[in-house]
Amino acid sequence: MKETTTTIDPNSISTTELQQILLTAVAPRPIALASTVDKNGNVNLSPFSFFNVFSANPPILIFSPARRAKDNTTKHTYENLKEVKEVVINIVNFPMVEQMSLSSTEYGKGENEFVKSGFTPIASDKITPPRVAEAPISFECIVDDIIELGAEGGAGNLIISRVVNIHIRDEYKGNDGKLDTEKLDLVARMGGNWYTRTGKDSIFEIQKPIYSKGIGVDALPIHARNSKVLTGNDLGRLGNMAEKPSLESIKKCKKIQEVNDALKTPNLEDQYKILHRIVKKHLNNSDLEEALSILFCM
Repeated sequence: MKETTTTIDPNSISTTELQQILLTAVAPRPIALASTVDKNGNVNLSPFSFFNVFSANPPILIFSPARRAKDNTTKHTYENLKEVKEVVINIVNFPMVEQMSLSSTEYGKGENEFVKSGFTPIASDKITPPRVAEAPISFECIVDDIIELGAEGGAGNLIISRVVNIHIRDEYKGNDGKLDTEKLDLVARMGGNWYTRTGKDSIFEIQKPIYSKGIGVDALPIHARNSKVLTGNDLGRLGNMAEKPSLESIKKCKKIQEVNDALKTPNLEDQYKILHRIVKKHLNNSDLEEALSILFCM
């Protein structure tokens, strides 16, 4: 089946249409539940998914309260930060996601979203805005810079926030004292009304290549690279192995009954398919060294 691709010049569609594509495609996005105050001390709380961490030294978090695409108005959070350059970035997890969503309601200027959403404000140590007691982690930040990306609807306003204090609820730590990803149960923004949840069933580990220099997919036998059984993910796992299998390991794998039977298959293409299925089975069982050795049996 021939694959088709739609190509779009961003200047050829409306900002609303472009925003829909961007927000659906660039996902999942972490959520910054930002608490700010204006010059009169009025508190505002609002979530933003144009958000991420950009530096550890100095510790920098950046989020963007963009101009509204529909009418080019600005968010109260942005207006507050122009007056008081302090913000608490509260991290959002599943137990608080509905309240977080409620806080995104466009209440009038001066209305306190802590009250409207039912969140508990708790005093920060180093800055004026309060933090959210229910949040698993809260970052007290000083705003080092505000970069306005445009003056039209949909334009972002980058809030470059330097972390000066961190609050972590102990219940989200593991036995080693570090943050536990499974316990955190974080949520992230998708397109439209959709969110995703990083629960136990949706997270997985991949060994970082920086810990061992992988041999690379190009070092695998050509029959593996052309396989219709092994996927790109399969090849990536095999290519992340630190070294090719030894002759001794290959000889040992050739003695495995199902491998031996596969190698006796008369048709070469059938040999490849059967062998690749065996390799895939070992990959699914996380027997990576044996899977790689079997691959080199031909």
